[in-house]
Amino acid sequence: MGVFSRLSDIINSNINSMLDKAEDPEKIARLIIQEMEDCLVEVRSAAARSMADKKEYERDITQLEQTRLDWAAKAELAVEKGREDLARGALAAKQRADREIDSRRQALKAIDEVSIRRQDDLEKLQAKLDEAKTKHRALVVRREAAEQRIAMRSRIEVNKVDEAMRRYGQIERKVDEMEAYADLINVGDRSLEAQFQELAAEESIEKELAEIKSRRGGAPAPVAAAPAPARRKASEGEGA
Repeated sequence: MGVFSRLSDIINSNINSMLDKAEDPEKIARLIIQEMEDCLVEVRSAAARSMADKKEYERDITQLEQTRLDWAAKAELAVEKGREDLARGALAAKQRADREIDSRRQALKAIDEVSIRRQDDLEKLQAKLDEAKTKHRALVVRREAAEQRIAMRSRIEVNKVDEAMRRYGQIERKVDEMEAYADLINVGDRSLEAQFQELAAEESIEKELAEIKSRRGGAPAPVAAAPAPARRKASEGEGA
């Protein structure tokens, strides 16, 4: 069974169980990521074991090749000494070493083939894991945003907003009343100033009237005496 096939079976089994329990999507996403991480660790551990086996087989082959050379040399020596029986035994041992070497090389070939497929699986699984984590982060951001929107909208319900605006209108009216009251406090000062302006205007009128009468030959009225009533009025205003 391939890595992804077995991982798919595990994830589907767990997800179906969680869906039956109505678990939230974020929890399911975390489960998928956890299963993928566990599988990644398992595959890497298997790869490490394969590398250890490969090194062991390579050491065995080196030793067996030396053993084969030794038996070949012994067979030569036995023939040289006229001991064909020993030569046959040495050649049999050499053949056994050859078979062991072939066996180890077959194992190494299998390990290399498996390692290539495992490496491909690791790269694909890592890519899927990175994609799952990215989607999970996006899911968390969306969930937090939704929670914030729910909280915000629960705080600013329409009736609450209307009540707040009504209270704001009451405060605004109160400020208007305070401003109007402040204007009334200064009415007396402005009235006094208006009296002085009226006094100046009457004096100007009397002066201009005297000039007209003078030009027409009439007896001009005393300019200084005319505004006397106004001065009295102003004095009365000051006394008040």
